[in-house]
Amino acid sequence: MRLVLLFLVVINFLGCSAVQTARDSAHRFAYGLMGGKDNATPPKKLTDYEAAVEINVLWERQVGEGYEGQGLRLAPVVSDEFIFSAGSQGTVEAISLKSGAVIWARETGFPISAGIGQGRRHLFLGTSSAQVIALNSRNGVTAWVAQVTSEVLASPVVRDGIVIVRTIDGKVIALDELSGKQRWIFERSVPALSIRGNGTPVIDSDRVFIGFADGRMVALQLQSGKNLWEASLAVPSGRTQIERLVDLDTDPIIIDDVIYIASYQGGMSAVLAMDGDIIWGNEDVSSYSGISHDWRYLYLSDSESNIWQLDQRSGGSLWKQTDLHMRRLTAPAVYQDYVVVGDYDGYVHWLSSDDGHQLGRIQATGKAILATPVIQDDIVYIYGSGGSVVALKAFPLRVN
Repeated sequence: MRLVLLFLVVINFLGCSAVQTARDSAHRFAYGLMGGKDNATPPKKLTDYEAAVEINVLWERQVGEGYEGQGLRLAPVVSDEFIFSAGSQGTVEAISLKSGAVIWARETGFPISAGIGQGRRHLFLGTSSAQVIALNSRNGVTAWVAQVTSEVLASPVVRDGIVIVRTIDGKVIALDELSGKQRWIFERSVPALSIRGNGTPVIDSDRVFIGFADGRMVALQLQSGKNLWEASLAVPSGRTQIERLVDLDTDPIIIDDVIYIASYQGGMSAVLAMDGDIIWGNEDVSSYSGISHDWRYLYLSDSESNIWQLDQRSGGSLWKQTDLHMRRLTAPAVYQDYVVVGDYDGYVHWLSSDDGHQLGRIQATGKAILATPVIQDDIVYIYGSGGSVVALKAFPLRVN
């Protein structure tokens, strides 16, 4: 049994007001199972290596109080000119990509737990008190607030005038982009015990793809919410509820009409977007962090903070990097020949996409990094849980 992940497990109640109670119960449950002892594997210590890149800090900006200690992955989003970031206490800022200067800042007054989703004119955020907020992306003015059924932990996504929102009680809700009015709702039962978190839905053409905590993926019609197909990608096994966790908590990605998604304890799958047929499955990987890709390969941070490169066509493992074992890595971000991850101690690591060896690292912030690094024009943007947004640039070192 993998007890190291127990602190991430929370019982899903139908009302968001019980979230803290559930979290406390899960902590007590884990502590009791371990006989009052913390036997989790410690994070691997950083070791010396031959640096191949120099990493410069271009600018740094503080956004509110961040999201420390809440298990959130508040991901920033970039446009052509700005990076938008949100803090859990309600602060939202638009920051210049070039200079780090604040263009506008707003105090929403809501406890933000998910975002940021970006539409044509608006930014969309979810709250722990069961609202979805739409802000004008040019000035931060509130356009509308919509009440939903429970806490939102996945970033809202937008396509063709529809905002898709996931709530932790198993609902998928479609809202009108301009008014916030509900268009349709899809309901799914939630296991009594699951990982705290939801994968962000992905929209392709007129279809919405969502992975659920029971190990099943569902395809819905964007305009109506009609269930187009379901696929069982991860089957629970084991005698205890902990052993039977198979949450599809990673954000799915779509490449050439193939969906790639990973499960906690249930492997990784490639699925045809058309009908849900499974192309391949790799049962060796387990993840709740996320996936990235380049033109040929997939990159994954697993549940023990090892980084994998997998072949898109077969799911076969090409390399596995274990130097950052148990350092609570973010999902990887990929650009040029680099794989970039953040860790629990505020370090950002550059790895080679060829074989995974370490190229460089920098402690960008003193707090944990949970949100996946964002890359724009070869600049890496980091949002630490303490509220620091940091812009980083890596330069290859000359070989004498």
